[in-house]
Amino acid sequence: MNERSKTGFEILQIGVLFGVVVDTMLRVGPWGLNATVVVLFIVGAVVLLFKRHRPEYLNSHSAALLSAIAIVGVFYSWRDAEELKVLSTVAILIVLAVLLLPALRVKVDTAGLFHYVLAWFWAGFNVLFSPFVLIFDDIEWSNVSGSGWRRHLFGVLRGIAIAAPLVLIFGALFVAADATYEGLVQRTLNIDPAVLFEHAFVISLFSWFSAGYMRASITESFAEDVKSTFNEPTPASVVPSNESSESTGGDDVPDPAQEPARPKKTWNWREPNSDVLSPSLTLGPVEIGVSLGLVNLLFLSFVIVQLPYLFGGFDLVQRTEDLKLSEYARRGFGELVVVAILVLPTLMLSHWLLKEAKSAFNLYRIMSGILIVLLFVIMASAMQRMLILTGSSGYGLSTGRFYPMVFIGWLAIVFVWLAVSIMRNARRQFAWGVLWSALFVLGLLHIVNPDDFIARTNVRLMNQGRPFDRGYNVGLSADAVPVILETFPGLATQDKSTDFVQNEVRNGLIRHYCELTGTTDFRTWNLSRTRALNAMKNDGEWSAIEVDCTGYRFRNGD
Repeated sequence: MNERSKTGFEILQIGVLFGVVVDTMLRVGPWGLNATVVVLFIVGAVVLLFKRHRPEYLNSHSAALLSAIAIVGVFYSWRDAEELKVLSTVAILIVLAVLLLPALRVKVDTAGLFHYVLAWFWAGFNVLFSPFVLIFDDIEWSNVSGSGWRRHLFGVLRGIAIAAPLVLIFGALFVAADATYEGLVQRTLNIDPAVLFEHAFVISLFSWFSAGYMRASITESFAEDVKSTFNEPTPASVVPSNESSESTGGDDVPDPAQEPARPKKTWNWREPNSDVLSPSLTLGPVEIGVSLGLVNLLFLSFVIVQLPYLFGGFDLVQRTEDLKLSEYARRGFGELVVVAILVLPTLMLSHWLLKEAKSAFNLYRIMSGILIVLLFVIMASAMQRMLILTGSSGYGLSTGRFYPMVFIGWLAIVFVWLAVSIMRNARRQFAWGVLWSALFVLGLLHIVNPDDFIARTNVRLMNQGRPFDRGYNVGLSADAVPVILETFPGLATQDKSTDFVQNEVRNGLIRHYCELTGTTDFRTWNLSRTRALNAMKNDGEWSAIEVDCTGYRFRNGD
């Protein structure tokens, strides 16, 4: 068997094993230790393939990315909030896509956002279609069973294929001949066909996806193929000089038809720049000054209007006629976040279209610096609106308000990094910094523990006289259970109902208790859920309550 077939067969084996791991571990929920095991399996598989087939890919950058994936995978076993699990999953998928860049012969630390998007689509394409190439082209099946343990394996498979019809026929006759034997077979092979099909489908699906990704991570054939497709620069041919100068009396007069051809600038997808664009499409000092100058004037006009509210705070909002708190906060926050998001591609595209003139770049730095400063004032206004909405005079904190504030805080980090990149003319490091800033914020969120923070904030506001939404706060994940237990006596006495069953706080805790005690599978282990259950068991007032979990549907679907 040649090396290509061996590699393909190895990828196929890893893919099938991954499908079995996913089907075994993720079949039960909520996700915890099982998701961590799956993520660590992915990391181990990538490291194994890199070490065996692409050792040059195991550098400091790929090691950092693989370590980040492993750490994010551990997050599943740490916190219980669904939002954190979604963010962790998205982060893992993005980093896995970035890990494909070396196979495209693009350095991960200097790749741009364009390359990240390309890697994302390339990963999706390979996940769906690359297994076809792996099965029908890479692996030479005629040689797979010719040597080693594979020969014995295929012998076993052929034996099973021969014996299967005979076993079915004779087995059916034995079952029909004896009732006791029939009962034994039914008890032994009590398999629901629907369940069997579900297992086979899950294993096949994830085996397919993982095999496609693994093949893309170590295959460089794409990088070779795109050379001609994307017209990468090639040395221009030089036309040799004609000796006809002798016939003209030795006059050294250049013939335009015989001059060396000038190299033609072509677009290089690995280093996309605006050199191939027509000069009319690039931006010089005048275009930069006018375009960004007008945008700065627009931003300045909005900032001037917002300054009184920014420094006046909640009192000014209350004194302003026809301006409700909820309208001021909710209406403004979303629009201002969109503005902040749109500024990023505006500055990036303007920088990409800059002419090589130093004056254009210097003017761009000044204009973009002014725009970023004005944007920070606008972002501060957006943050202030949400703080007013969730503060002591507002309506309290929720996940729908907490995570947008975190997002705009992350945007502030991104724009600081953008300003640093622009001033240093180091645009190639921008995407790399954005990626790690996102991973840093994700790790910080797990340290902060959002649901715990939300519950504590709302309890503090309750102690200041603000209304407390018992149903919402008790309905948070297990991360918030210890906080609810700490304030349980005060929360319970606030309920005017004399009927125990109608007490929202106790009912919410009962639901948590039933879910936590109903998911005993070790695969769903999670540190926050374990701490919540131990806190409930060790709480004197709560442990004295008789809990009936009859009728509760647990999150694992049982």
